[in-house]
Amino acid sequence: MEITHIEHLGIAVKSIEACLPYYEGVLGLTCYNIEVVEDQKVKTAFFQVGQTKIELLEPTSEESTIAKFIEKKGEGIHHIAFAVPSVGEALEEAASKGVQLIDKAPRKGAEGLDIAFLHPKSTCSVLTELCMKGKREE
Repeated sequence: MEITHIEHLGIAVKSIEACLPYYEGVLGLTCYNIEVVEDQKVKTAFFQVGQTKIELLEPTSEESTIAKFIEKKGEGIHHIAFAVPSVGEALEEAASKGVQLIDKAPRKGAEGLDIAFLHPKSTCSVLTELCMKGKREE
């Protein structure tokens, strides 16, 4: 699999607004984008740190995977996202090597990225996201 860089670290939070003073006021980062991803029932906020981003994930529904994560594990690191040239090809390669897939095909995520997740049962307990900029792969 060709990974070009860590695209972002996803951090589950109860409230983006409550976290902004830390990320902006203490760490000196700038939140450059806040958006809601309706189909994932999540509100996201992004901060650029070098080539990597930090993504805060706030649940917009009690049924969201982020709400369930926070209920079970508390706030904290939710996933690591790796940039790849082709999410579809990376999924095929991961599956061929026995990795359990959450997503069988790429889907749209925040910031217009094509994304797919690998199951933590196959990734040393770390929820892993593969993502790429560009047109959705079919």
